[in-house]
Amino acid sequence: QVQLVESGGGLVQAGGSLRLSCVVSGRTDSSYAMGWFRQAPAKEREFVASVSWSGGTTGYGESVKGRFTVSRDNAENTVYLQMNSLKPEDTAVYYCAAVKRQIHTVVVVAAQYEYWGQGTQVTVSS
Repeated sequence: QVQLVESGGGLVQAGGSLRLSCVVSGRTDSSYAMGWFRQAPAKEREFVASVSWSGGTTGYGESVKGRFTVSRDNAENTVYLQMNSLKPEDTAVYYCAAVKRQIHTVVVVAAQYEYWGQGTQVTVSS
C-alpha cells in the first residue's frame, strides 16, 4: 500500500504562485509514476501533470502548459507541482496520484492510477 498526502494549497491572487507537495509513504520500493489532477465544483477530474519515476519524463495538460512544473525528489519521497501565473480558472481541489510503471513512463489517465491523496484546495481570486 502507498499513502499520499498533499499540502501547499491555499488562497492566492491571480498572477500569483503556489507550490504543492505530495509526500509518498508506505511501499515506496517500486517505481511509481506520479500525477496531479484537479477537480472544480460540478466539473470532471482533469489531468494536470505527470512525472516519471526517473523524473526525466513529464507531461502536462493543455491548460497548464508553460505555467506549471512538476518535479520529484525520490530521496525525500516527495512530488511537487510549482504553479505560476495562476488564473481564477485554476481554482479546484488538487489531487496527487501514484501508479506502478517503468521508470521513464508518465500516465495521463486518471483511471489508471492506483493510489490517491485526499486533495488540497487551491483558490485563485480575480
